[in-house]
Amino acid sequence: MYQKRIFNPQSKTPFEISRSGIELFFECPRCFYLKTKLGISHPSFPAFTLNNAVDILLKKEFDIHRADGKTHPLMKTYNINAVPFKHAKMGEWRNNFKGLRAYHKSTNFVIFGAVDDIWLVPGKTLKVVDYKATSINGKINLDDRYKVAFKRQMEIYQWLLRRQEDLKKEGYQVSNEGFFVYANARKDEKAFDKKLEFNVEIISYLGDDSWVEGKIIEAHNCLMDDEIPKPALECEYCNYRKAALKYEE
Repeated sequence: MYQKRIFNPQSKTPFEISRSGIELFFECPRCFYLKTKLGISHPSFPAFTLNNAVDILLKKEFDIHRADGKTHPLMKTYNINAVPFKHAKMGEWRNNFKGLRAYHKSTNFVIFGAVDDIWLVPGKTLKVVDYKATSINGKINLDDRYKVAFKRQMEIYQWLLRRQEDLKKEGYQVSNEGFFVYANARKDEKAFDKKLEFNVEIISYLGDDSWVEGKIIEAHNCLMDDEIPKPALECEYCNYRKAALKYEE
């Protein structure tokens, strides 16, 4: 429940803020403040191990084509003229404890996030790719309420990728278009039979990372304030605490 690394307004050492930390600030400034400055996190919950397994296997599959410098058959199906990006730092950028990193000077923050994949299209253009796993009936779309967070996730990765100095020097550009590779587990099979069958599709998304800079500054201002901010109106955690406290008192 408690994290060791907390924000100290007096410290001159750059402070790390993860992509998920920025998302938490989006969801509820109070929860962000409690966790990042006071070290009080949300209650933990079990990891999505099946989703993680799909993520790992998709990475292995695309890595085969990355090593060969060839287009994945799924890309051909969706007429995407690209290959998985082959770069010495790919493993680092995917690592949850390292990831893509960018120093934000005015706040003294280091923003970071682990990307799932990057695809290279002709003309030295890079496109961010995110793997997702689910199991729903019908066609997958990006219009659901909770998928707004997925879009922001994509845009932060684009923002981070654009700030990799070595890529700039090598002449790479980052496209506003990114892709979600969605693995949808089928529930219409006759039996489980020790395996899950998936329909896999690629969904294009046109990102806009213009909000990221301002949100980083807002998050910094929040942490520099001595007062705990008001909770978001729809924050489930804060509303639970408020309702429970009412009866406890």
